[in-house]
Amino acid sequence: MHDTVKTQRGLVRGRTHDGIVAFKGIPYAVAPDGARRFLPPQSAASWNGVREAAVFGTAPPQRPPAPGIPAVWQPGDGLDCLTVNVWTPAPGAVRLPVMVWIYGGQWIHGASSMPHYDGSVLAGSGVVVVTFNYRTGFEGFGHLPGTPDNRGLLDQLAALAWVQDNIAAFGGDPGNVTVFGHSSGGASAALLAAAPAAAGLFRRCLVQSLPAGYLSAPEAQGVTERLAAAVGTAPTRDALAALPPQALLGLPDRQLTAGRPGSAFAPVIDGDLVTAPPWQALADGRARHIDLLCGFTHDEYRGFPPTADPAAVNLEAVAAHFGLAPDAASAYRAAHPDSTGAELFTTLMSDALVRMPTTFTAEAHSRTGGRTWLYDFAWQGPIGAAHGVDLPFVFGLPDTRYAARLLGTPPPTGFAALSHQIRTAWTTFAATGDPGWPPFVAHLGNTRVWDTTVTDTTYPLPDSHRLWSRTNVLAGRGSG
Repeated sequence: MHDTVKTQRGLVRGRTHDGIVAFKGIPYAVAPDGARRFLPPQSAASWNGVREAAVFGTAPPQRPPAPGIPAVWQPGDGLDCLTVNVWTPAPGAVRLPVMVWIYGGQWIHGASSMPHYDGSVLAGSGVVVVTFNYRTGFEGFGHLPGTPDNRGLLDQLAALAWVQDNIAAFGGDPGNVTVFGHSSGGASAALLAAAPAAAGLFRRCLVQSLPAGYLSAPEAQGVTERLAAAVGTAPTRDALAALPPQALLGLPDRQLTAGRPGSAFAPVIDGDLVTAPPWQALADGRARHIDLLCGFTHDEYRGFPPTADPAAVNLEAVAAHFGLAPDAASAYRAAHPDSTGAELFTTLMSDALVRMPTTFTAEAHSRTGGRTWLYDFAWQGPIGAAHGVDLPFVFGLPDTRYAARLLGTPPPTGFAALSHQIRTAWTTFAATGDPGWPPFVAHLGNTRVWDTTVTDTTYPLPDSHRLWSRTNVLAGRGSG
């Protein structure tokens, strides 16, 4: 099997293991530093000879996601982070389906080098898997006068353009690309589906746990002003570009948002690349030609960092915060009479942050005539069907540190069988546009439920859907 491939910029040499050739750390854009700091990505330069593609590139600047978790970026790593990775079972002119992964992480964390995103097992199902880095936090989503918003999304567009230009040499079909992602990565995929700038770059979109959380330009400007004041400089590109990346990472979100819930950094509704949240942006039918598969985990909020003691919260106050009707809390209690206060809080937060945004995105696409599928991942791990529990199943990787928290150690005996079913559905969707269960139609709500026993049913959250639909106040808040 050939492990050297000719890209448009030069030759790259990968490494073969168990029949899969992996190419890591290939630059798709030059380092966004110096005069290029806070600017859109610029194509990578060509190189002579053979470039070794054996190790991942540098992660984008970020702080550790939680205490005790190793940092994927250190100050000495710099900003040369815009690289792509490819796993292929057959380099050459084979024309396999291509699956391009966009990582999540609340728009402030994430890197393609994280072990739970290794594409080797998924590629073994007969697809070419691509992962890449994009700028997060202020580098990727900070609002600055005179420079484009949403630079992280512009990085994603540049990576997808690289796929179009190069993936055939790795055995992939540039005419059959599926973009898939989790959480903020899933939201990215949906936003790109609605963006004219992404036309022709992919055919299908697979969204896992699409979150709320998008900023108006004034909200994003306020974050920039508070950040600049905290680090003692002006809220301008030149002033902030003079500081090293680590100087922009130390402030907690709540200080930057002045108490507004959710992440300080997220896609900015700029009226250009991002015109609205996904469930609104897809409603005009601009992406009806793209096949959409999306879904949520049944207990999404269990995977989020706790914001309060669930047993002590005032459910009426939480419902009011999200703009629900005055009787929403009592309606939740009536719909779930056997649930404790803590369980009701988890249900409401799961709806607000992920389950309703995902559902309404599926509905918007379906109503325009777009082919749509929906799932509910209900398999219960040690902390329930939590946000992110589906990732080890999709990538077929039960033994990472990430998986241990969500699956337990050792992983359950049923993991391999369910993972195989899910990988088959994901790769079949990438190949054919049909994952193997009835499509979601807005008024019928056909939904696949992934659990120890896999079933197809009507929409599983009718009470939550009714509550959120009647007020039309899906909050543009949250995390991804």
